[in-house]
Order: sequence, then C-alpha cells, then structure tokens
Amino acid sequence: MSGEKRKDGESMFSSQSADSVMFQSFSNLDEGEAFKNLGDESLLGSRGSLVLDPLSYTKALHARVEFTDDGPLGKVKYTVVSYYAKRFEALRRMCCPSEMDYVRSLSRCKKWGAQGGKSNVFFAKSLDERFIIKQVTKTELESFIKFAPAYFKYLSESIASGSPTCLAKILGIYQVTKQMKGGKESKMDVLVMENLLFGRNLTRLYDLKGSSRSRYNPDSSGSNKVLLDQNLIEAMPTSPIFVGNKAKRLLERAVWNDTAFLAVSIPFIDVMDYSLLVGVDEEKHELVLGIIDFMRQYTWDKHLETWVKASGILGGPKNASPTVISPKQYKKRFRKAMTTYFLMVPDQWSPPAVMPSSEDSNTPQD
Repeated sequence: MSGEKRKDGESMFSSQSADSVMFQSFSNLDEGEAFKNLGDESLLGSRGSLVLDPLSYTKALHARVEFTDDGPLGKVKYTVVSYYAKRFEALRRMCCPSEMDYVRSLSRCKKWGAQGGKSNVFFAKSLDERFIIKQVTKTELESFIKFAPAYFKYLSESIASGSPTCLAKILGIYQVTKQMKGGKESKMDVLVMENLLFGRNLTRLYDLKGSSRSRYNPDSSGSNKVLLDQNLIEAMPTSPIFVGNKAKRLLERAVWNDTAFLAVSIPFIDVMDYSLLVGVDEEKHELVLGIIDFMRQYTWDKHLETWVKASGILGGPKNASPTVISPKQYKKRFRKAMTTYFLMVPDQWSPPAVMPSSEDSNTPQD
C-alpha cells in the first residue's frame, strides 16, 4: 500500500488527532525484477515430476524437493512441493529482508493454538514470530491454485500503482509429505503468511466479517482474546475506534479495492467469508489490520446452502438473511460494515468547516 515509507517495508498512515492505521506494505527491494516474475508469463519449477490429480495441469509452476532425516525410529523421508515457487519467491523479495532469512525463520517453529481458528486445524508460528503457518484443506488449496495467477497480478499492479490494499500477504504454499520407515505416510498442505501482529502490544483484537449472526464472543476477558463484530458494536458507546479523516479514507479505499478483487467471478476468484483482522495498539495510538482467510471460493455446495437457507426448506423464517451469501452480496455487506465500525474525527486533511457569515445569521447583531 502506498504511503509514508518506514523501515522494514512498513507503510504508516497517521493522523494527529486520532488513531492511525498501519497496513503492511512492500519494500522496493529488487522491485523491477520481482514484477517480471509476478506477471502472467509461464514460470518453470525445479526438476522433478509432480502428480497431484486436480492440480496436475499447473505442475510446471511447482517445485518438488525430497530429503531424508534421522529420527528416533529410523530414517524419515520428506517430500515438499512448493506451489508457484518462482512467483512466491519474487513476492518474498519485495517484502522479506532476504530469502535466507525466510528459510531461517521457518526452520524453527512452534505449534500455536490460534484464538478464533477452526478446530482441528494445525497452526504454528516461527520462533521469531514473523510468520504464521496454517493448515489448509484440499478445497482451499484447489481454490488458491486456480486464482493464484490473479492474486500475483493484483498484488503486482497494486504495488506498481501505489493503490491501497490491506490483504494479508500469503508468502508460500506447500505440501509436506512424511514417510516413516515401513511405509507409513502422512501428508499436510500448509500456507505461510506474514504475522500482521508481529512486534505489537495489543489491547484489543477483532475478527470482523460485517455480520451479526453468531458473531459474539462471550469470553472477552483476558489478553489475546479474539473479539467479533457484536463485541465491537457493544463496545462502541464506551470504547469506539476513532480514526482520522485521511486514515479513514485510505482504509475504505483499501477495503473497496480488495473486496472488488475477491468478488470477481472471472478469472476463478469468487471468494467469500474473509475477515478484517484489527488490532488496537493503544500505546502507539495505531490500528494494525489486514484481510485474512480469503481462500474459500463460492463453490456449488455454497450456492446450494445459500438457496436452501434462503428458501426456508429446512425450516426457519423464509427469506431470512442466510449465513452463507454470494461473493457480491458478501462484498457489499463487508464494505458497509467496515465503513460504520470506525468513527472518523477531524484532522488536518479534513475539509474546513464552513462558518455562516454575519449576513446569513439570524442572530441579531449589536
């Protein structure tokens, strides 16, 4: 996202009279070379065959690595498939200090119980807390494989033009296969994304979808609790989130751009159910935010669920707003909610107030 450049590739938008909004951004490191690899041209992965049923048509874009390690029960064989290896490498050159630093960070990770995450989904953090590793389902993986070229193209155009965006950056997607002695095999697909909250001391953390249905966390006490839409609405009379005029306009523009991209039906994006993660850093008077969980496409099963719930076939009020809605409907609802959730206060970028002249005033003059 465009704005005042800070160290480590961050971009800060501040207002003097209210909280500022911080969006993770890209540095200019090797930007020209990276743009080439983020474009639409075909990129070849490293040597080695890749046979994955629904994904085989894009195998030339992926890299495969095999190695062994000595474990307590003998040698263990690992196979790692790096999806869109060259394009992700180009993206990381723009937002990571170096490829070696990225590898070093991922070489030491710990399992992490993410608040608000789906049950039975594996989460981990690098020990330096710069990156988050999250397990993805087969459906999510197949969805991303389809719209990944559009994802890289959107990011490259946003960077080149300075257009605001607050998408949390996915920096790599991998399939890890572990084969034990005796042939026992386990497999997991994971993504690596930036940790938006790295180095932050947050007093509140929200996961916002723009919906009020099942969006309340009754256990709001203690630190690191992820609060939801209804928690924010409940707190607005006493603890609203204020932003300055410039920060509010930048936030709205970023949300508008990103939701327009995610709702596109062609080529193959059609994403819904994403969230805006918002962290309140009261010490620095800043908001840290980013759109997360944007890998779930509106597939035929979601179409059917929307129709069944809206029709009332399975009971419940007919024509009630369904929990699952189309990407275009989700986009509209999300934009409207994010506009109302953050209250604007005047700053130096606000238009000047127009005071009535003495001729127009009805107040008697001395």
